[in-house]
Parts: sequence; C-alpha cells; structure tokens
Amino acid sequence: MAQLDTLDLVVLVILLVGTVAYFTKGTLWGIAKDPYAAAYAEANGHKKGKTRNFLEKMEESGKNCIIFYGSQTGTAEDYASRLAKEGSSRFGLKTMVADLEDYDYENLDEFPEDKMAMFVMATYGEGEPTDNAVEFYEFIKADDVSFSKGASIEEKPLSTLKYVAFGLGNNTYEHYNVMVKNVDTAVSRFGAQRMGDIGMGDDGAGTMEEDFLSWKEPMWIKVAEAMALEEREAIYEPIFGITEREELNADSPTVYLGEPNKNHLEGESKGPYNSHNPYIAPIVESRELFTINDRNCLHMEIDVQGSNLSYQTGDHIAIWPTNAGIEVDRFLNVIGIADKRNTVIGVKGLDPTARVPFPTPTTYDTIARYHMEICGPVSRQFVDSLAAFAPGEASKAEMKKLGGDKDYFQDKIASKYMNISQVLLSVDSERPWSAIPFSAFIEGINKIQPRYYSISSSSLVQAKKIAITAVVEEIKVPGAQVVKGVTTNYLLALKQKQHGDPNPDPHGLTYAINGPRNKYDGIHVPVHVRHSNFKLPSDPSKPIIMVGPGTGVAPFRGFVQERAAQAGKGEKVGKTVLFFGCRKRDEDFLYKDEWDRYAESLGSSFAMHKAFSREQKEKVYVQHLLKQQADEVNDLLENHKANVYVCGDAANMARDVNTVLSQIISEKRGLSIGKAEDIVKGMRSRGTYQEDVWS
Repeated sequence: MAQLDTLDLVVLVILLVGTVAYFTKGTLWGIAKDPYAAAYAEANGHKKGKTRNFLEKMEESGKNCIIFYGSQTGTAEDYASRLAKEGSSRFGLKTMVADLEDYDYENLDEFPEDKMAMFVMATYGEGEPTDNAVEFYEFIKADDVSFSKGASIEEKPLSTLKYVAFGLGNNTYEHYNVMVKNVDTAVSRFGAQRMGDIGMGDDGAGTMEEDFLSWKEPMWIKVAEAMALEEREAIYEPIFGITEREELNADSPTVYLGEPNKNHLEGESKGPYNSHNPYIAPIVESRELFTINDRNCLHMEIDVQGSNLSYQTGDHIAIWPTNAGIEVDRFLNVIGIADKRNTVIGVKGLDPTARVPFPTPTTYDTIARYHMEICGPVSRQFVDSLAAFAPGEASKAEMKKLGGDKDYFQDKIASKYMNISQVLLSVDSERPWSAIPFSAFIEGINKIQPRYYSISSSSLVQAKKIAITAVVEEIKVPGAQVVKGVTTNYLLALKQKQHGDPNPDPHGLTYAINGPRNKYDGIHVPVHVRHSNFKLPSDPSKPIIMVGPGTGVAPFRGFVQERAAQAGKGEKVGKTVLFFGCRKRDEDFLYKDEWDRYAESLGSSFAMHKAFSREQKEKVYVQHLLKQQADEVNDLLENHKANVYVCGDAANMARDVNTVLSQIISEKRGLSIGKAEDIVKGMRSRGTYQEDVWS
C-alpha cells in the first residue's frame, strides 16, 4: 500500500470534516443557542427536545392560529398573548403564541389554507430586529430564500398563508416600524394574503396601547370574514392552572423564591449569562454624582470578573430589578391574599402551548416581587376584563366604563400613571378584589423586564468592571402621588446599603436587596450584557462628534476614556468633540472632575462644549451649542469624515440635533435643506451617524 504524503492527509482530513459538517449541520461544534431559553418550561415539567417545526406543533396541539412575536422589552409578547386569548374567547380560534426564535421557517410554504398567522413585530434601535427575531428576519428577507417545496417567487409559494400584522415602533426614530413593514413586504412578495391593514403602534407619541386597540377591532372583522368565524360572548378562560402545594413551604429547597432558573436555585449558577440567565455580580463601587439633595444620579461599577461576561465600549448592561416592598404589599392586600403570601403554588399551562413565564413551584410573594410588572402602566383592555370580578355592581360598572371609554380612562388612570393596585383601589378601596383569579394577573400583567443602561466605561481601560450612570427616576403627577422608578430606586437602595445604611429605604421604598435566600448578600445585582452597534470607529485617528446631555453622556465617558488611554499609549487619536448639557454646573455636571484629566491625555484633540440650561435667562441646550460651533462641525464632517454620535432623549433632543446638523450642512455648503437632509440620511445608512436614544 502506497504511503500517504502530507498533502494527501490534509485533503482527506478536509473531506472528512466536510462530510461530518454536512450530515451534522455543524451541531458537533456549533455554539449552543441558549441553554437557558427553555429554563422556565423545564422547571414547570415540560420536556426537553421540543420540535422546531411550528406546523407540527400546531397539528399535534390542534391549533389553527399561530401568533409569532418579535419582542425586546416584553410588550410585543404581551400583545401576542392578548391576541391569542381574545381570538380564543371571542371567536373560538385555537390559538398558540410563538417566540420567533423557537422555530424554523423553511416550511412556511406548507402553511394550511384553513389556518392563519399573526405577526407582532417590534422594531429595535435604528431599524433592527429584536434579538429573538434576527434569524427569522434574515431568512425571510434573504434574496435566495429557499422554502421546503422549492417553488420560485413567481410561483407564489406562500399563497396559502393568511395573516395579520401589527408593529411596535417609535416615530422619533428614522426607521419607524420598519420591521413589520419589511416582514409584510417579504411575505407578500411570496403570495401571502394579509387580512386587513397593518397596525402600527407609536411609543414615541405615547399612543402604543390605543393604537393597538384601535387596530384590532377592524382586524377581527376582516379575520372573521376571511376565516368564516362567528363571534361569541367572551368569557374568562384561564390559560394557567394554579395549585396550592400544601406539602411544601417557602423553606423547601425545590421552591423558587426569585431564582431565575434551576442552576441558580441549586446554587450552581453558570454561564453563558444572557437575557435568560443573569450573572449575580458584585457592585464594587457606587457614588452620588449630583450635588443637590432633591435629585440623585448614581455612578456604579459592577465587577464581572470570572463570569465570562464581556463587553465592548458602547454596549448596554441589563439590570434585573425587583419590585419595592410597599408595592408588593399593596398588590397582595388589594387582591386579598396577603395572609398567604408565602403559600407555595404550582403554576401549569392548561394548554400544551402555554408557557409559564417563571419557574415553579414558587410563592405568591415571589411572583409579585420578582416576576410581574405590578408597578407598570395598565392596559384599558385588562381593566375591562377584570370588571366581571368586581366586588360589587357599582365597581363593576366603573370598571366597564374605564375599559370602554378611551377618554375617561386617560383622564382617570393613564394620565396619573396608576399601576394595577392603584386602579383597583381607586374603583373600590373598601372591599378586597379577591374574586379575581390569580391566573388573570399572570396573564394580564407583563413579566418584569430587565432595564438597559448605556455602559459608561471603556472595555479597553476596564474590561472586567462595567460602569453605569443612572438618574433615579420619579414623575411628579399633578393631583396624584409621585411615581418612582422601579430599577433606579432599587439601585439607590443598593448604594445606600453599600455606604453603611443597614435598612435603606430610598424615597420610602424598601427592596429585598439580599435577594432570594440571601444570594445577593454583599451588594450584588443580577445583570447581563447586551451588545450594541453604537461603536467607536475602528480607526482611532478618525474624528468623532458626540452629543450627550444629562445621562446621555454615559457612553461618551467610555468613548473619551478609551481615546485618552489610546493617546497615552502613543496612538494617533483624531479630533474628539463632546457636546454636553445639564441644568447647572454646580448641581448636575456629570463627571465634572474627570473631563480635565481626559483633556490632559488627549491635548488639543479633545474639545468639550458645555450648555448649562438654567444659568441664564434664556435656556441653552446642546442644539444651540452645535449651531454656535457650525464651522467646526461642518469642517469635521465635510473634510475629515467625522462620525456623529447622539445619546439621550429621542423625542426632542435627538430630533433637534438631526435638524440642526442638516441646517449646518445646508448653510455652510450652500445646499438646499432637502439635499442636506439627504446627506444626513446617507450618514445614517453608512453607520457614521449613530444614535443611542430613548423616549
């Protein structure tokens, strides 16, 4: 037998690897998608190994309507659940809710013509899909989409797919509701048939909920016609069954008291850490940034050493909050179960496709404290659904009026930012609302979501310590109590504890800051990192213009920190211009003492323009400073191809900055305003104009 030379061996190895790759689809070495994505389901008795074939799932569970959702903050998921529940109770549809990342879509062309689909799609950031919708979006938008039957686009492979679509967006972003628009366009080009108009909710205008409600009624009419459905009187049909587990108590080792999954319960937390599995991180530093007594802004350093969590400058950190004790007490009292708050319960889906949103067995207190957004806004539809369980006829009539009259609801509830407990107490504070099934709250109140903060440190400078900058939020409502931010007050309590207060109660709020079974003792907080496209140029010599008033300066502290470190290593650093604004230099000038140190490292390449809005009669904002520096701004953009970064308020500041930049380009280059706006749009599309904004 002839000897194999080195080249022969290499070729054979390549062929062998290629063969294995083909037949295993890379599963032998592929990165695990998310070992914790099904943690809740497994904790509640569901088996592993679920199918990724949604048609197979529909068939085996007897469903004829599937509601797909792409959700980043939980709102789209909530709307999908509400559509499923309403479709079932009003029209007898056999519905199932489907997370887009749980299934494959090559077999969309096999969708039965007697079934229907709904797409509830949120747009994230600058026209991006939500994390759980990325794979679906890339598949359906691809130029070479390949469906299971191999039909071409001309053969309309999705002609049997009947669907409706609702989008969640923000009109302060350029790419308003682009996800639902693009998904609609994509499936339509393959012949899918939309029933009714696309719905588009606008978070920027504060009308998301009413946009959803006004869309769904005519949508149901179209669906009923197309699917030959008959409306019936809607009655409450629970999705979840609740069983009190008398053989267990809150000290039982198998009972979840706020742990997010089984590994945390068993004290064996391990990565990867992500949106299903937080890292319990120590807070190693915390301090107050404001110098006034009636407002707080926190700087915190979170240690991720040993967690395998990593970040890049410009990323976001997610904080997993808990509800304040006073709100937990109020909720449990108003629904009449405060005396059994520590009773252990099991929660199980009564439908094979229902997913319990937290691990069980657990307690009523745990669900209210760690899992339900009991401090969040209340939907008019949810209020209406609770009318049947009111403690009296007068309160029932009031709940029906609130649920049915948009203007009345806005005046009495929405404008006062009432949470569910406050709504029920405002209608009837004399009697407990104990007739409401607890399952209705699990179904009708959103799952509490992590809050995201722009990281205010450089990964080059401190790779294992993540800094955040957060104003402690409160909304003063005329004629109503002050509304407190859930997460920022939780962080303030942690800061107070770290600075020696044994019983912190920021603004009268107390938190279970030691966590379930004291697992957060020693000032820890659950976190994960979300990667962002908000990034410095890869070439540090490229100039940048940053606009960040208030806590919008957070990522730019990281940017400037990084460029100062690069300059200290002898690298050539381009012009680095920061526009910052606050009320008064002696009250809320964030990181006031640091900027001079960065300027020493960066020298003439660093310039900081400061707007102190309340130090003169006429208020001055960052937009005004941009106009004042029009020559420098235009020179950097036109002659040095600078990148522009904006962080902060989307509704006013970011929009104004966009307008001012267009005006500067128009005036300094002698162009029409339309042409200047096109130049700014071009910068956005090339990624040289980036925003990290919120409403």
